[in-house]
Parts: sequence; C-alpha cells; structure tokens
Amino acid sequence: MPKTATLTRIGSRIKINLEQVRDRIPPNLIKKLEEDPRGTVLDYKMTDGTGIGVVIKLSDGTKKWFFEDEIKGS
Repeated sequence: MPKTATLTRIGSRIKINLEQVRDRIPPNLIKKLEEDPRGTVLDYKMTDGTGIGVVIKLSDGTKKWFFEDEIKGS
C-alpha cells in the first residue's frame, strides 16, 4: 500500500534546517537563512514525481521551495 504523505499545513510558520539545504542553495540564500531561517508555508510543489515540496515565504518576502524534510515547525 502506498505511503500517505503528511504535509505541513499552508499558513504554518516553520524554520528551514540550514544544515539540510546548505549544499544545494546559493550563497545569498544561505546568508538570508542564517539571519532568519523562519518562514510561512504558501503552497506545495511536486518535486521529482515521487515527492512533494513546500513553497515558503521568508521574512523578507522571498519565495523559495524546499523539500518537506528540510523544514521543521517553529
């Protein structure tokens, strides 16, 4: 039986786990996340066909997507 996805709710306040994303994001985004790793879940995004990511709005208004395992509740 397929595994049921448990998604973070839209509107939830979360924190980005910087150690999980450091190797795949650009230096300017790392700097923003070091200053403030919190954001709000705006939407979901299909990733590679087997997973679902979340679109996050950061405190400066920047919108980026992350894998579900790269975020945690604030």
